[in-house]
Order: sequence, then C-alpha cells, then structure tokens
Amino acid sequence: MRHFNRAIFAPGRARQLALRGFTLIELMIVVAIVAIIAAVGYPSYISHITKTKRVAAEACLSEYANYMERYYSTNLRYDQDSAGDKNTLPTLSCASDLSADYKFSFAATPGQSTYQVNAVPQGSQASRDTECNTISLNQAGTKTISGTGTVASCW
Repeated sequence: MRHFNRAIFAPGRARQLALRGFTLIELMIVVAIVAIIAAVGYPSYISHITKTKRVAAEACLSEYANYMERYYSTNLRYDQDSAGDKNTLPTLSCASDLSADYKFSFAATPGQSTYQVNAVPQGSQASRDTECNTISLNQAGTKTISGTGTVASCW
C-alpha cells in the first residue's frame, strides 16, 4: 500500500489553498480604484496632448516666419518675387505632420512689407483648444490668438 503525505490532505492545508485566491469584493475594489485613477488622469492626458500639438503648431509658424524672411531677403518684399509671381505659402514638412490638427495659411494676402501666418485648429483640436484657438505670427514677431485665453498662456 502506498503512503501519502498527510500534510497535503490535512484540513488546515485545504484552508490555506482556499485562501490563495481573490474574492469578488477585493477584485471590485481594485477595479473601482483603477476607474477613479483613469477618470482623474484622462482629462489631464488630453490637456497635455492639446498643449503639445499647439506648441508644435507654434514651432511650425516660426518655420513659416523664417521662410517669409528668406523670401523677403531674396525679393525685398513679401507679396511677390522679382518676376511678379505671387508668394504662396508652401507646405512645409511640419505642416504636413500637423495637417489633421492645424491648417496653416496667410491671414490675408501678404503685403509688400507685411504678412501674418495663421495656424487654425482643425477637428478635435479645435474643440479642445478653445482657450487659444487660432494662433498667429506676423512680420514684426507679434504673436496673437483668437481664443479666450491670454497670449502669454498660449505662446
């Protein structure tokens, strides 16, 4: 006859095996804690993403301003080149990267000595960034916004 280890079949051991799992109450408490953390963290995450995209658009506006200054250095005016061709805003790689979130354009036709480049939020960025909304940069380096916030908080 085989001998079995009595410790395996002892009543105390069976009780220890039963205590190794989680109860439904414990699991529900963990799920509730995770839900609370997610509810607090998600809006903060969305706010961070919105600000990050705005900062990228501001950097792109700076690239457009650099383009305009190079254009002016070559042609001594912002609106047209020496052949009389109108200056059209090129599509820079930064604008392509942000095309789902911002549309870049001149505020109006550039003048001989003036221009203003705008970054208009598109899609979800437009609904999330009402504080700053359209951000702009002109030939004097003046930064403006069309939202409810301040220029200092948006730039």
